[in-house]
Amino acid sequence: MKTRLTALLFALALPVTGFAADTMRDGYWELTTTMDMPGMPVKMAPTKVKHCYTKEDVKDQKRVISTDKNCTVTDLKQSGNKVSWKMKCTGEHAGVFSGETVFRGDAYDSTMKMQTQGQTMNMKVKAKRLGNCP
Repeated sequence: MKTRLTALLFALALPVTGFAADTMRDGYWELTTTMDMPGMPVKMAPTKVKHCYTKEDVKDQKRVISTDKNCTVTDLKQSGNKVSWKMKCTGEHAGVFSGETVFRGDAYDSTMKMQTQGQTMNMKVKAKRLGNCP
C-alpha cells in the first residue's frame, strides 16, 4: 500500500506543481516535496526532483496541473500570484484533489490535499527555478 501511494504521489507531484505563464517562467526547476499521511507510523522522507518546464507547459494551466488523461480539473482560480484548483481522477489513481500555489518570482510554494483509496494525504512542494533547461 505504501509503495503504491508513493508512486501515485510521485506521478502527481510533477504535473501538479506548475501553473500560469504570467506567474511561472519556463526553465529547469528543482522541486522538494514533503508528504504527510495521518496515521502513518513512519514519516516519508522529502524527495527532490528536477524538471524542465517548456514555454508550452506554462501556457496551459490545466495541462501543467495534470498530464493524466484520467484526471479532470474541476475548478481553477487565479488571483495575482496565487492559483487554486480542484481535480478529480478516475481509474487506477481515483481520488479527489485540491491545492494552492503561491508564486514568488522564480520560486513557488504549493500545498495539495489528496483523498484517494480511503486515505487522506497532504503534500507540500517548495520549488525554485535553476535556470534554462539543459
